[in-house]
Amino acid sequence: MNLLVTGSNGFLGKNLIARINATDAGDVLPFDVLDSYDKLEESIKKADFIFHLAGVNRPLKNSEFYKGNSKLTETIIKIIEENNLKIPIVFSSTTQVGNGSDYAISKEMAEKALQQYETQTGANIFIYRFPGIFGKWSRPNYNTVVATFCNNIACGLPIEIRAPELELTLFYVDDAVNLLLETLNEQKVFDVAPIYKTTLGALAEMIKSFASEDKKLEIGDLSDPLTQKLYATYLSFLPEDKITYSLTTHKDDRGSFTEFLHLPKHGQVSVNVSKPDIIKGDHWHDTKHEKFLVVSGQGVIKLRNLNSTEILEYYVNADKLEVIDIPPGYTHSITNLGETDMVTIIWASEIFDKENPDTFYEKV
Repeated sequence: MNLLVTGSNGFLGKNLIARINATDAGDVLPFDVLDSYDKLEESIKKADFIFHLAGVNRPLKNSEFYKGNSKLTETIIKIIEENNLKIPIVFSSTTQVGNGSDYAISKEMAEKALQQYETQTGANIFIYRFPGIFGKWSRPNYNTVVATFCNNIACGLPIEIRAPELELTLFYVDDAVNLLLETLNEQKVFDVAPIYKTTLGALAEMIKSFASEDKKLEIGDLSDPLTQKLYATYLSFLPEDKITYSLTTHKDDRGSFTEFLHLPKHGQVSVNVSKPDIIKGDHWHDTKHEKFLVVSGQGVIKLRNLNSTEILEYYVNADKLEVIDIPPGYTHSITNLGETDMVTIIWASEIFDKENPDTFYEKV
C-alpha cells in the first residue's frame, strides 16, 4: 500500500514512518510543512491510505493554527474530491477539543470537514483525540512537558514547576503508533489506550530519579508501565557524554570482579574474570543464591552441600551457554581450565552488603 503521512518530520510522524519502514507495512509518501501543495496533490493521487498527522500547536501567530490544522485538512479533502478519489483517512486530533482555544477550534474544524467528507463519499474516516503524547524524538518546549523535563534534567538544565498538583494525561508514542497501524489493518476505530495519569510534580520527581541513577549501578523498579516508558524517553534525551560511564573493577592476581547492575527487587549482576588455572570462590551463602554463566573461556564449577562430602562438578565453556544454579548452603568454586581468561556473568539474588555479606569461607 502507498501510505501518505502528513507531518512526516514531526514527532508522531517520525515514529510512525520508522515502524512502517521496519515492518514493511507499506510504502511511505511523506509530506511535511515545507513541502508544496503540488507535492501533496501528487502524493494523494498515489495514496491508498492517509495518516493525517500534521498539525500546528505552538505557532507565533494564532492564524497559523487554522492554516496548519483546518485549512490543510480542507485542502486534502478538496484534492481528493477533485480527482474523484475515495481514500481512508486517520486524523490525529486532540483531547483539547472543546476548551475554546484556537488550537482546539482549528482541530475541531478539521474533524467536521472530515466527517462531512465521510458522509458525502462513504470513505472511512478515523478520528483520534489524543492526550499528551510522549516518547523518543519529541521536541522540548514544543511537543510535551515530558520532553522538556527529560531534556533539561538529562542535560543538567533547570526545570520550572508552577503547579506541581496539576494533573496530566499521557499517551506513549509507541502505543499511538500501534493504534494507527491497527486502524490501517482493521479499518476500524480503536480505543486510545493505555492512558496514564500523573501530576506535574510526580512527573518531575520520577525523571529526576532517573538522572540520579544514570551513572550508578542501580536501576529502579521498572515494573510499572508508565515508569518504564518514561525511563525509555529520558534515555533518548541523554547527551553524548552521558551515554557511556565507567564501572569500578576490583583486580588482583586471580583476575577481576565488576558489579554491573543493582536491581533493588531483583538482586545484582556482576562480571567475574578468572585467570588461567585460578580457583575463585570456596564460600557459601545462608540465603543468597546465584546463577553462573560462562560466556568466554572454559572451566569447572564445583558445589558441595555443607551436610555432604559429595562434590558436584559441572564443566562449562562458552561454546555451550549453560546456567549453573548455586543454591544456598552449598559451598562452591569456579576454576579456569583454559589458557585464556574465563569470563563469567553472575547474578545474585541480593545486592552485596558489606555490613551483612552472607558469605562464609569453606573449601569445596
